[in-house]
Amino acid sequence: MPIENRTLSLGPLGNNTYVLTCPVTRQTAIVDVGFEPEAVIDLVRREKLPVQWLLGTHAHYDHVAGMLAVQKAVGGVYALHPADRPLLATVKEQGSMFGFPPVDVPEIGHELADREIVKLGEQELEVIYTPGHAPGHVSFKHGDTIWVGDVLFRESVGRTDLPLCSWKDLVHSVRERLFCFGDDVRCLPGHGPITTIGHEREWNPFVGDGAIRR
Repeated sequence: MPIENRTLSLGPLGNNTYVLTCPVTRQTAIVDVGFEPEAVIDLVRREKLPVQWLLGTHAHYDHVAGMLAVQKAVGGVYALHPADRPLLATVKEQGSMFGFPPVDVPEIGHELADREIVKLGEQELEVIYTPGHAPGHVSFKHGDTIWVGDVLFRESVGRTDLPLCSWKDLVHSVRERLFCFGDDVRCLPGHGPITTIGHEREWNPFVGDGAIRR
């Protein structure tokens, strides 16, 4: 049985927070809580889900601002790639740049590594290191689904004009780390609708085959 996925679109930037649950053990991982942590907490408590992991694709304000509130309410080990520690340390400054209130963030309880297998009950998530939008950005793959954070969107990509971003790294991450998977693999992004590897390979104006040929 595949992992159960619940998608919550939250906050002023339309962030997608994902609640992933092993269908057998009910162990749960929560991916990227930026805004409205109470919505996540309500879901977890209503369904009595044991939270094992709080997984961060990266440490921009809108993906981490609500993590500590969730952790205090329902538990879970916060996991992040160590290359994003500098971003995590500047979350308050990030928020002030865009008029958001200061927040405290959780301590990193587990450092993610490329190709690591994260156990979730009887299920597994593979960590794929996909820097560019952030130096420690990762994606999480399970079967034919990848939670891609902000590295790839439907017919778009994450911005690279922020501190510690790299356009070169982002293109490499998408072309070499994600486009190696089959066309039918679904991509669940940090903002916006689901897409597929095949759709982005053909139609993405920034990193698709047509864009690279130009």
